[in-house]
Amino acid sequence: MKKIVLLIILLLVISMAWLFAADTAKAVPAKVKPALLVIDIQNVYLPRMDEKDVKTGMEMINYYIALFRANGFPVIRVYHTSLKLGPKPDSEEFQYPKTVNVRDDDPKIVKNYGSAFKETELEKLLQAKGCNTLFLCGLSAVGCVLATYHGAMDRDYDVYMLEDALISHDAALTKAVQEISKTIGYYPLKLVLENIAK
Repeated sequence: MKKIVLLIILLLVISMAWLFAADTAKAVPAKVKPALLVIDIQNVYLPRMDEKDVKTGMEMINYYIALFRANGFPVIRVYHTSLKLGPKPDSEEFQYPKTVNVRDDDPKIVKNYGSAFKETELEKLLQAKGCNTLFLCGLSAVGCVLATYHGAMDRDYDVYMLEDALISHDAALTKAVQEISKTIGYYPLKLVLENIAK
């Protein structure tokens, strides 16, 4: 009888140790695999934006694009069109200005809603690339960028706004979005990306 009791206790201890080890393994955070989403910097929308945001934002967006490229992380282009109002995908209004340093081989998502996740292939693309941490820039800070930020949070991505790389129709509102969101600046992000890339 004592042997059976000892055997049961031993099995319980082993089971508890195995369960504890499994829980500990789950608690280890996943490696950060970043992607940059450049959102809706299209010719049709830029003239409607606050000039203060556009001047700083366009320059900073190119710095962030260069930073992601230099460290080998994906740059994903996001475009907006309305099925009823356009702009048509083959039009000049639909395109990004030539001053934005995106490339034709950067993955491209076309959306019809505020969030770049709603009824698009974005999540499949991110999963295929193994990306779990997203950095957002573009316009509008109070519209599509913010909707995509919340869409990413709803899907359990770590997501950050990029400081000085957001644009909206009102610079004060852009600043408010940066203040209420998880936001990271250029130099802290540079340090993070360079260390991840090693």
